Amino acid sequence: MNKKINSICIFASSSSNIERTYFKEAYNLGIEIAQNNYNIVYGGSSLGLMGEVTSAAKLRGSEIIGIMPEKLRNFGIDTGNCTKFILTKGMRERKAKMDELSQAIIAIAGGFGTLEELSEMIVQKQLGYNNKPIVILNTNNYYENLIKFFDSIIENGFAPKISSELYFVANTPKEAIEYINNYSFKEKNYLGDKIKVNK
Repeated sequence: MNKKINSICIFASSSSNIERTYFKEAYNLGIEIAQNNYNIVYGGSSLGLMGEVTSAAKLRGSEIIGIMPEKLRNFGIDTGNCTKFILTKGMRERKAKMDELSQAIIAIAGGFGTLEELSEMIVQKQLGYNNKPIVILNTNNYYENLIKFFDSIIENGFAPKISSELYFVANTPKEAIEYINNYSFKEKNYLGDKIKVNK
């Protein structure tokens, strides 16, 4: 366990219409999180991969903090895996609260919402608003094309080379947790050369 980290924020799909491989690895991730004495902060739903990772961790003693905007709660979405539940006015407040209550990020397979959440956290780290470990769990090579696109951003000069250190790609839940366990919070300049402003 990394003593500077208490809770891991999980970005994940709430869809159940996906291959069972993703459910299996989400469950395994929940086991790894609990066995390493971490808690979970996440989007609050007990559906899909959100439900799978939190079920596994909760059964093994992790605190599960769910955060959901009022509009989604009004849809009647099950939040039964939460040991603590926080309601927010909207999506922006939800993300801010998830950020506030966690010290590490793991993005597992998900849709547009997961991609948006992951991208925002990478940018926040790039600009120095946080220095959290950010892990992309590449189950079944799900994120392969996204990782290649990130590489293309760097190769084409839209981000400095050091940007590749903003996130870590793990192929298994064990790799993801090992990276977080060994993460150093040493500050880095992810912006590269001094920014030039045209006058």
